[in-house]
Amino acid sequence: MPKIVKKKGETDFIKFLGTAGARFVMIKQLRASGGLWVSVGGTNVLIDPGPGSIVRCSASRPKLDPSQLDGIILTHRHLDHAGDINVMIEAMTEGGFKKKGTLFCPQDAVAEDSAIFKYAIGFPEKVEVLKPLDNYRVGNFEFRTSMQHIHSVQTYGLKFSIKNTVVSILCDTRYFPELKDFYQSDILIIGVVFYEPRPGIDHLSLADAETLIGQIKPKKAILTHFGMTMLKAKPHIQAGIVSRKLGIEVEAAYDGMTLEF
Repeated sequence: MPKIVKKKGETDFIKFLGTAGARFVMIKQLRASGGLWVSVGGTNVLIDPGPGSIVRCSASRPKLDPSQLDGIILTHRHLDHAGDINVMIEAMTEGGFKKKGTLFCPQDAVAEDSAIFKYAIGFPEKVEVLKPLDNYRVGNFEFRTSMQHIHSVQTYGLKFSIKNTVVSILCDTRYFPELKDFYQSDILIIGVVFYEPRPGIDHLSLADAETLIGQIKPKKAILTHFGMTMLKAKPHIQAGIVSRKLGIEVEAAYDGMTLEF
């Protein structure tokens, strides 16, 4: 299992550039909304660059250089996940002067009401439209998409391996039983917007997360993507409660947290 460290060193890592979930935590920047930076075998990928992603890269210690990105993945087109997508495309391609990198995104992210500006869509070397339960690769980073989530836009979670550790990222969705089958993994990163269930709204609550963690039984679960009610309930306290209930290591992510492999 990886350990949590403060610096990325020279090894493979996942860095939380933000742990904000939904609109109001993002708008107030009570938590940052920069997404996840993943480095595997020298390949650098940014997942869900929400508002402030470019700033969080610059503020990171050590700094993360977006011109070194090999790929950007959008799990879906909502602003808290895609607000900085255009500036990060520019940064990856050095203002479009270097045609490089791959952009992965759902079809509706590049549809008529596109999350990506027309001028920027041609900057990456390649654009791949995500499909359910399919495999993708950029450099040394390989990942698989989940089934389509129950959400208001096309949304996919991700699963990939770092060394011998299987990592899955379960992003925005309403709970449904089939989630437990795809997200079998050693480390489960799970978005928990609500402290208590909110029927009719397509986000997971803490109770949903507890159910899924209990079903999947990862070696480690990391809660993230917190809404207002989760912040008020203090995520690190709630993670400890769930951990004791289930007998599984459960931790609440914080802005800047790094998993080193």
